[in-house]
Amino acid sequence: MKIDVLRLKPGADLYHSLQDWAIENSIEAATVLSGVGSLKQASLRYASKKSVKVSELPSEILQISGTVSKDGLHLHMTIGDDKGKVRGGHVRPGCRIRTTAEIVIGIIPNTAFERVYDTETGYKELKVSKSVE
Repeated sequence: MKIDVLRLKPGADLYHSLQDWAIENSIEAATVLSGVGSLKQASLRYASKKSVKVSELPSEILQISGTVSKDGLHLHMTIGDDKGKVRGGHVRPGCRIRTTAEIVIGIIPNTAFERVYDTETGYKELKVSKSVE
């Protein structure tokens, strides 16, 4: 596994920054190993909800996990507010960095992740392909 580290600066969109990185680097399969930082705006989709909840309260990124490829992302994030209240959900576009975000990514060799529509769930779900090199 190869490791890469990204530092996102104030104002960057977390979702779009990771997707752009994957496309620019032709990433077939990766996983977020660690993610910390702060947000000035959070955009999360909570479990079993169709709509996205946007919060403009400053928050700390406590944890990010998920899969990354040039074909798409599936990320979950836990954030905490200035009173210690914690919430989490699916990362959506609109998570804007406040001071920094430090993202450690593991690139998985000989593997490709694709997002394929699943009629059972109604979402694009992970399809994993392996290659022998």
